[in-house]
Amino acid sequence: MTGEDPLTLRVAFASLRGLTPRLAGEILARIGGEEEFFSFTASRLTAVIGFGNRLFSDSVRSKALEEARRETEFIVRNNIRPLYFTDPGYPRRLLQCDDAPLMVYTLGDCDLNGSRFVGIVGTRHATPYGDRFVEDLVSTLATTLDEKPVIVSGLAYGIDIAAHKAALAAGVPTIGVLAHGLNTIYPAMHRDTAARMVRAGGMLLTDYRSADAIHRGNFLARNRIVAGLCDCLVVAESDTKGGAMVTARLAAAYSRDVFALPGRVSDRFSRGCNKLISDCVAQLVASPDDLIESMRWPVKKPEGTQTSLFPELSPEEQAVIDLLAQKSEATLNDISASIDIPVPRLMGLLIDMEFRRLLLAIPGGRYRPAPGR
Repeated sequence: MTGEDPLTLRVAFASLRGLTPRLAGEILARIGGEEEFFSFTASRLTAVIGFGNRLFSDSVRSKALEEARRETEFIVRNNIRPLYFTDPGYPRRLLQCDDAPLMVYTLGDCDLNGSRFVGIVGTRHATPYGDRFVEDLVSTLATTLDEKPVIVSGLAYGIDIAAHKAALAAGVPTIGVLAHGLNTIYPAMHRDTAARMVRAGGMLLTDYRSADAIHRGNFLARNRIVAGLCDCLVVAESDTKGGAMVTARLAAAYSRDVFALPGRVSDRFSRGCNKLISDCVAQLVASPDDLIESMRWPVKKPEGTQTSLFPELSPEEQAVIDLLAQKSEATLNDISASIDIPVPRLMGLLIDMEFRRLLLAIPGGRYRPAPGR
C-alpha cells in the first residue's frame, strides 16, 4: 500500500493522459482502486488488468504521484474543489462524452448539474452586431425562463467575455472554462471579470493542473469541455475556421443542440455561422425566442397574468353563474325571466360564456355550470 492521501491518488490517476472515464472505470474495477494502481508492480498490473501499457511503468506512476502531492497542496491552500469522475458532483452532461477528463478543478459554488446550461462562443474579434446579440440573448433568457440559465464560455477575448459580462449584468451564473490551471488567468485583463464571476455564484473550471504548461493545444482541447457542459451551444460570430467552429462541431457530435447567428455573406465573422447553418450543423437563431422554442424550455408567466382559478365576471355573468349553481340547469327563457335580461342580449352573453368555458350548453336548449363551478 502507498499510504498516500486519497485526493493525491485521484489527482495522480487523473493526470495520466489517455484514460477515458470508461477505460479508467474498467481498470479500477479490475484492480480494486487507485491505491492498488500505484502500489502494484507493473507486472502485476499487467496480469490483473489483462493488457500492458506505458502508464503502468514504475517511472510514470512515480512521477505522477510526486506531481500530485504538490498539486494537492495547491488545491488545499487555495480552496479549490476537485471533482473526480466518480463523484456525485461531477457534471453529468460532461460524463456523457467519451473524452471527458477524469478530474476537473473548480473555483466557485455553481451547481454543475443544474438545468438550462447554455454555451456561447464566437470570434475573438467580436463586432457590435455580435455583442448586441449576446447581450440580448442572455438578458432575455434570464428574464424569460422559469429557471435561471447558466452561461458557459471560455473567458477569451470577444464573444466569450461578452457572454460572461452579459451574464453578470443579468444576474445569472456563468462558468469560465480555462485552458490552464487555476494558478493564473489568461488573458490577464480578464482577472477582474473572473473574480466577479466566482463571487456572483459562477465558477472557473479546468481539467489542467497548476503545474501544467500553457500551450496552444490546450485551447482547442478546452473546447470539448465547453461543448460537453451544455444543453445547447450558440455560435454568435465566427469565421470559417477557429475555436468556435471546433466547439460547434464537437457539440453536435455530443448530440447537443447547436445554434448560430446568421449574418451577411460579405461579413467575415458571419461566414462561419452561415456555413454551420448551411451544413445543417446548427439551427438559425435570430432571436432568443428561437432558442427557447427549439429547446422547449418553460417560461415564466407574464406579470399581471390572472392567477385566480376563475376570471373576473361582469355582474350579468355572475348572475347567470349564481342561477345555474342554484338550479343545476336552466333554459334560456328561465334565465331571462330570473335575471331580467332580454333574450337577444342574453343569447350573445351565453354564447360568449360557453366559449370561455364558464358554462355548458346541453341538448334541449338548457345550460349547466361548467365543471368546477
